[in-house]
Amino acid sequence: MAGEAESGPLRLEFDRSVKVEFSGSAISSDGGLLLHRELDDALGLSDMAAGLLADVRTGQNGRHRLADFLRQSVFSRLAGYEDVNDADRLCHDPVMRQIVGGRAVKTGAASASAMGRFETEMLTQPDNLTALIDLPGRWIDAVHDKRPPKVITLDMDSSESPVHGDQEGSAWNGHFQKKCLHPLFVFNQFGDLERCSLRPGNVHSADGWEDVLKPVLARYSASARPSIKRRRFRGDAAFAIPALFDLLEAEGWDYAIRMKSNAKLHERIDHLTKRSPGRPPNHVVRLYTSFHYRAKSWSKARRIVAKVEFHPGELFPTVGFIVTNRSLPNERVMAFYQGRGTAEQHIKEGKYALKWTRLSCMKFAANAVRLQLHALAYNLANFLRTAATPELIERWSLTSLRERLIKTGTRLVRHGRYAIFQIAEVAIPRDVFAAILNMINTLRGPPAGATCA
Repeated sequence: MAGEAESGPLRLEFDRSVKVEFSGSAISSDGGLLLHRELDDALGLSDMAAGLLADVRTGQNGRHRLADFLRQSVFSRLAGYEDVNDADRLCHDPVMRQIVGGRAVKTGAASASAMGRFETEMLTQPDNLTALIDLPGRWIDAVHDKRPPKVITLDMDSSESPVHGDQEGSAWNGHFQKKCLHPLFVFNQFGDLERCSLRPGNVHSADGWEDVLKPVLARYSASARPSIKRRRFRGDAAFAIPALFDLLEAEGWDYAIRMKSNAKLHERIDHLTKRSPGRPPNHVVRLYTSFHYRAKSWSKARRIVAKVEFHPGELFPTVGFIVTNRSLPNERVMAFYQGRGTAEQHIKEGKYALKWTRLSCMKFAANAVRLQLHALAYNLANFLRTAATPELIERWSLTSLRERLIKTGTRLVRHGRYAIFQIAEVAIPRDVFAAILNMINTLRGPPAGATCA
């Protein structure tokens, strides 16, 4: 504007008394990230990760530590910046600089080029990628060490990550009717992502299930987690695999897995699929039965629970089959299986709140790294939701938590010894913020050197 200094305020013509100043190094739109950083510190998550990853840099003048890079990668994704394109702007953000820590507080966080090298060169090293794949489970273990669960329920499912170029591994998938990559996920009943794996777009939904599931089962074995008294697994028809049944039974897991229908199964329920004489009712009629069945590839006969539903106006009934080793009544087995729909909801939250389908690198290994970084961001967000949110906001979705908690305007004021972040109370009242901090502090261990009286 004519007459205004380049660094001075801008005047608005609709009201000449209003001026606009830009203070990029003192103002942030992501004040709520400070809570996630506090949770990270309480559980020791980033430091744990840095201890498992190898720093392959050979120079001696690296400005940022490995833990600093990792925090910037994870926390920027938490705030909705799903790739490194925004790093040149975020490196000046006062909240991001404080979260990253170290030299970033005074000199700025890592640039886009530095972050790109970290994610596509350092983390794609085979040993680092292997460690990165293990990290979501290790982070969950840190939470469970503070709050040991008595029951664990695992849900396994696959999803698509659409691509819009010639990314390595992308292919047309007939089931999803699009060109994509095809990741595989395992969630627990708390919504935590236990483990995930990126796969080419044209593989079967259950391809590579052993590599994803077996490490999770090992972490929850009786010797590893004696506090867990019940172990349960759910999966759709893609996971009706004889080797999976045998593994779960050998490891002491209960399971309910949907089966594709076939002529032999339908023969066993013919008596239920015939409509009763008379005028059909105006409500859904549900019928259940169970029987033992052994396919040729199975090592033994197993229990099958069948549900037949007659819907008003429908000529034929809807039929579903579940293979299970649970001894519950038929209706409860079906209800337990239907709970796996929460896994689909978790995947949707990952897609929309954390943008983990943003796999835009050309190399498959780089996209595999990106998926794991998104998984860490997702878990950190979910840890806050499940372990450190007061009743007022405990039912918020991850999208709501990002838009209404993380995206809180914040102003940094520095004094001699303190950095004070002044947070806009319109979005998050002080008492809610304080309640979250108090809940996070309950997850901390005793101070170093403390002894019991």
